[in-house]
Amino acid sequence: MSEHRREVRQKTFLKGRIIFNKGASSMDCLVRDLSASGARLALTETTTLPEGFDLYIPQKEKTYRASLCWRRADGIGVTFVDEAVPAPQAVAPVPVAAPISAPDDAASMLALVRRISELEAENAALRRLLASLPASAA
Repeated sequence: MSEHRREVRQKTFLKGRIIFNKGASSMDCLVRDLSASGARLALTETTTLPEGFDLYIPQKEKTYRASLCWRRADGIGVTFVDEAVPAPQAVAPVPVAAPISAPDDAASMLALVRRISELEAENAALRRLLASLPASAA
């Protein structure tokens, strides 16, 4: 398979949020590959995505303006249109709900996204706890 990218993408396993419709709509995803110019995103559903959207990666605290390059049943490839845009002021966490009965791939993806969300919340709480400790105790 030939390489069409300008630069090599690094394998990642980051939670992401696709934001579109002027911020009124969003969809969770997993960022599986990432470079300065684009990414490969794993999704449970790709049919409702517009050609252009914002990709927010909480762990990097960055939002990228993205343009859709290719689409497959299990995910999409995007290129970043310009430099990172300011992070959204408030991105609502994904509520943990009962598992949705769906095909195994979609259910697995949903479970992974939920678990990542839980772990990120726990990580943030631990960071806040560490930051509140006196310097001599840390």
